[in-house]
Amino acid sequence: MNRLCLSVVACAVSSTLAAAGESYTPGKPVEGDFENFAQGFLDNHCYECHDDETAKGDLNLFDLGPVDETNAAVWKSVWAQVTLEEMPPSKKTQPEVIERLKFSDWIVGELTRVMENKGGFYAHLDPHKGNFVDHDLLFGELPEGIELEPTSSPARIWRVTPQEHITRLNELINREPDYDPAKPGVRTRGDVVPTNHGGELKLYFGTDRIIRWEGGTVAYATAVKSVPVVLASARKHGFENYPDFYTVNSAEATQILGKAEDILKYMAYGPMSLVGMPEQITDDPRTYDQVKPKGDLRGLPTAIVYSTKIARPITPVYELLKEDAETSDDSIRKTVDFLFEALTFRPPTDKESAEYVK
Repeated sequence: MNRLCLSVVACAVSSTLAAAGESYTPGKPVEGDFENFAQGFLDNHCYECHDDETAKGDLNLFDLGPVDETNAAVWKSVWAQVTLEEMPPSKKTQPEVIERLKFSDWIVGELTRVMENKGGFYAHLDPHKGNFVDHDLLFGELPEGIELEPTSSPARIWRVTPQEHITRLNELINREPDYDPAKPGVRTRGDVVPTNHGGELKLYFGTDRIIRWEGGTVAYATAVKSVPVVLASARKHGFENYPDFYTVNSAEATQILGKAEDILKYMAYGPMSLVGMPEQITDDPRTYDQVKPKGDLRGLPTAIVYSTKIARPITPVYELLKEDAETSDDSIRKTVDFLFEALTFRPPTDKESAEYVK
C-alpha cells in the first residue's frame, strides 16, 4: 500500500471516529485490525522516520504488518515508546491523547492474543509502569470523549508509609519543635520514632514530665504504650505487607482501638489521663507521699509523679479542653487545623478552616 493510500485510510478512520462521537474507556478492547486502525497511526506518526528509506535507529516499520509471534518484540517496543510518550519525538506532531491511548490499548490487545500460548504478554501490568502516567491526564481535566470506569481496588486503611503513621501517632501525643540548626541533635517535628532494643515500637505519654517513680523501668509501664503488632513494620504480621494491607481481624481492631483511646485521652487531658490520683501531678513529690497508696506500686498508674511544667507542648486539643481555658475563635481554629492535618495528612486551606470553625 503506497503513502497516498495510507493517508486516505488514516483520514477516513479519523473522520469516522469523530463522526461517531463515541466515548472511549482506556483499557477496554479496541475494535479494528491492522489495516483499518493501526496502519493509520503508523503512517501519521511513525513512517516519516521509520520507513524503508529512512529507518532511523535501524528500525523499519513500513513492512511491519499485523501483530504475530515473529514481530511481537518489535510491536512491544513500539507499544512501550508510544505509551511512555518517547515517540513520536517531542519536536514532531504529537497524536491526540485518545489517539495515543487507543493505539496503546490496541497493541496490548493484539500482543495478549498472539502471545496467549507462548508465555503471555504482561509488560503492561508491571507496577513500575504506573510511574509513567501522563501528569496532565492523571491530575488535569479529562479530554472530551474519555469515560473512566470506577476503580475496583479495595478500600485501604493506610495511605502513607508505616514509619510515617507511627511518627504521626507520636505527634498526637506531643508537638515536637521545628528544626533548629543550632540544635541539630534535638528531636524535631517529623523525626522517625525509633524502636527499643527489642525491636518494638513504643508510644511515650508524658515521659518528659516524670520526676519520680518507684521501682525500675517497669515503673514506666503506665506511660509507655506498646504499639500493636499489626501496626509494627518490623513484624511480618503487620506493615511488611503494607501495599496489600486493607483489613484487620477483631483482635487487631481491639488493640488499635485501645491505643486510640489512650491517645485521645492524652490529647484531651495530658498526664491526668495516666494517673490514679490527681496529687501525682506536682512539682514537689513529698506532697504526694502524704496521700499515695500503701504497698508496692511498681507498674501501677500510682507509681509515677509528673511535673506540672510542660517540657514538650501537648496538642491544641489539650489547651482547648482545660477547665480554665478561655475559648476563642483563634484557639478553636488552631485545634481544627491540627485535627484536620492529623486526619488528612495535609494542612487545611483557609476556606476549609473557616468552614469548620463556623
